[in-house]
Amino acid sequence: MTAVSSALIEENGTLQKAVRGDHRLVCDLVTQGARVLDVGCEDGALLDLLTRERGVDGRGMEISQAGVNACVARGLSAVQGDADRDLVDYPDNAFDFVILSQTLQATREPKTVLKQLLRIGSNVIVSFPNFGYWKNRLQLLFYGRMPVTDYLPYSWYDTPNIHFCTIRDFVALCEEVDARVVKAMALNDMGRKVGFNAPWWVWNLVGQQAVFLLKR
Repeated sequence: MTAVSSALIEENGTLQKAVRGDHRLVCDLVTQGARVLDVGCEDGALLDLLTRERGVDGRGMEISQAGVNACVARGLSAVQGDADRDLVDYPDNAFDFVILSQTLQATREPKTVLKQLLRIGSNVIVSFPNFGYWKNRLQLLFYGRMPVTDYLPYSWYDTPNIHFCTIRDFVALCEEVDARVVKAMALNDMGRKVGFNAPWWVWNLVGQQAVFLLKR
């Protein structure tokens, strides 16, 4: 999954980690007190935000033991697991919301993973970096090399991201698995929601990342 740096802000005279833009948008989509599974929860930053601000009954799944340990240190419930293998163990409709944040592109079988998310969650929230972003296109056009950016920070030979996609690719995947797009947002390079409605091809150019709310 992608490594995303967090800015620091000053609050009450001390430096605090700023909430990532995609985390803020995801939090706004989750209803109060919902049952939530955060797949690929990393260090638990999003799950912690949801617990504090939405009072969710939250669970996390993270492939790295270090990530699970960080979640537990925050007082969160998390297990070590692989989205490609372990989602099949969850029953149908087990959660109100299942979240896959900046992780889809790191899975071996994105289509299968998305189907599983739709099976176990009444609502599915997916965020991902948009490979069709205009700066990525320019890097390919002018330098002829794979892009390296804040949201795609790895060189091609050591990236954990194995299935790059664009916003339009993801929309097509949703159609293939019969997922209904309830809400979609593109984020700019500042991590803020693009403040206008536009056709997919426009968001595919100007959005550095995207957040989708889906239903079966």
